[in-house]
Amino acid sequence: METTDLIFRIVLIVVIFAISLVVAMYSTYAERKVAAFFQDRIGPNRAGPWGILQPLADGGKMFLKEEIIPTNATGFLFIVGPSLAILTACIGSAVIPWGSAIAIGGHTFDLQVTDINVGVLYIFGVVSLGVYGIMIGGWASNNKYSLLGAIRAASQNISYEISMGLSIIALLMLTGTLSLKEIAEQQHGFAWNVWRQPLGFILFLVCAFAETNRSPFDLPECETELVGGYHTEYSSMKLGFYLFAEYINMFISSAVMATLYWGGYNYPGMDWVAAHVGPTIGPLIGVVVLFGKIFFSIFFFMWVRWTIPRFRYDQLMDLGWKILIPLAIANIVLTGVISTLLK
Repeated sequence: METTDLIFRIVLIVVIFAISLVVAMYSTYAERKVAAFFQDRIGPNRAGPWGILQPLADGGKMFLKEEIIPTNATGFLFIVGPSLAILTACIGSAVIPWGSAIAIGGHTFDLQVTDINVGVLYIFGVVSLGVYGIMIGGWASNNKYSLLGAIRAASQNISYEISMGLSIIALLMLTGTLSLKEIAEQQHGFAWNVWRQPLGFILFLVCAFAETNRSPFDLPECETELVGGYHTEYSSMKLGFYLFAEYINMFISSAVMATLYWGGYNYPGMDWVAAHVGPTIGPLIGVVVLFGKIFFSIFFFMWVRWTIPRFRYDQLMDLGWKILIPLAIANIVLTGVISTLLK
């Protein structure tokens, strides 16, 4: 690897990490504003113009609050839990293609930290590790509500990862690759996978809600039953890590969804733009398009939260095992039959 390429990758890592944190931080502001809109309220409007500095005020509050570790908690694991949650949330962005190759000063750079040929498996591996942060934190708290929340999270993640994996198998049958970069390139222009896999997309979307513990699947932190769920005993920035991890997971899952089904950085007329605007501006427009898709998905996450009531836990399990898994298997069979007939 050339020195120039190495420096660009390091800069890209720092930029993606910073963007992930900023998006997570201002997702808390957007969540409150969206909730206020749906409930005919104003929302945050005190810290700065239109309340735009509210996330900074909340962050300062988190930093300045007293660090409390319960007497009966397992001290080391109590700290490892939120650390692992935020770590696994951040490393998922490494394989996401944020745009096509960009030309700068005679050099061509990929807007992707690394393009591994098993990028989809990498994402699933990271998602599987994320639940350990919740499990460890809930168990180490030595609190019955935290433990129940952790057990719920583990059961929920295991159940819905199966449906999510099966929905992706049907997509991989059409794309023939596990590389997110190649999947994005195959959706050139307006040939998005959502048109070829509408049922698979719906299944993936529902499972994404469950994997990120977002309402109506937020049973692991159900306040009406479990106080705060797995992070009941946490305070200060350890609680902040758990909350940040949830919003970063929402951001990364939206990016993965946009890459797999919504064409990623592709948009209609991109060839004309690249030919007439240039090899630098064209890819940057693609980056803006990708982030537009991501922000719409994040808004949809919030829209659903403040519109649909929470499931009961038995309904959650029934949906995962009795409805989504059979539908995902049927989607695989249907995809195989149609692909065979079209050959």
